[in-house]
Amino acid sequence: MGLAMSRWLGSPRLKKTDLQSCKSGSRFSRYSTPPPARLAWILDSAPLPVPGSEMGVPSGGDWSPQHCSPNFSVSADRRSVRRRPAECSTDVARGSRGWGSGLHVWEVRWAPGERGSHAVVGIATEHCPLQAPGYTALLGQDAESWGWELGSNELRHGGVLVGRYPHTLGEEEWAPEPPLAVPPTLLVVLDADAGTVGFAVDGHFLGVAFRGLPRRPLYPAVSSVRGDGTVTLRYLAGMSRQPLALTSMCTLRVRQMAGKDKLPLPPRLQRLVQPCSACNQEDSPFSTAKRP
Repeated sequence: MGLAMSRWLGSPRLKKTDLQSCKSGSRFSRYSTPPPARLAWILDSAPLPVPGSEMGVPSGGDWSPQHCSPNFSVSADRRSVRRRPAECSTDVARGSRGWGSGLHVWEVRWAPGERGSHAVVGIATEHCPLQAPGYTALLGQDAESWGWELGSNELRHGGVLVGRYPHTLGEEEWAPEPPLAVPPTLLVVLDADAGTVGFAVDGHFLGVAFRGLPRRPLYPAVSSVRGDGTVTLRYLAGMSRQPLALTSMCTLRVRQMAGKDKLPLPPRLQRLVQPCSACNQEDSPFSTAKRP
């Protein structure tokens, strides 16, 4: 296996098909930061099944009806929340399960036309307020939440504007004007072990947005001021702090270099290097993490 992969990696044709080259058209590409190995594996793997579709119970990738503002209605499958029209109110919706350890990635879908003036995505503790009068970026207004305001690209925590995101060239500088238009789908990346939160857009990890988060349950959350806006949440994957196995690191590198090309390998090796979800690969690093 090692010889076959080494030969393929050394071929001139493969070197021209780097994974990042197919994403260079995104405006976020210049802010792309190489993800840590565990996160790279998650981003390269197939997502977990839709919450509850196999286990019959909520997976932690859904919204909590008990921890949403009264102006939010939760769908029957708990994957989406819809804000009712309400004047002079800012409202928060929070996920159903928080994590105090491990690496976790959620997908948030929020159409730009349904965001309004203060659309914020981020992380919150169980003590984050769920409603406030007026129109504001409620997520990030106190010490219990950390928010990225999508329209202005501003980062807020403790009621303070702490910077703009993404950072330029890996440095913690404010992004240039005008703010980047965030597409409908983005990923929230919580590393509860390191106490950090970051985001990924258009296949690019944009680096760490917040540091120093507490070691206690942390939940995905959004705040909104616009009526009739729908936000969908999905838990993609998670894993423990255990390092990646050498086999996993090798197959990840092969997939990164080969992109979507079908490798000329025997069927058994072909299956090994194909992306898989956390729930169906026995030697996957996800097998050491508790499923939500």
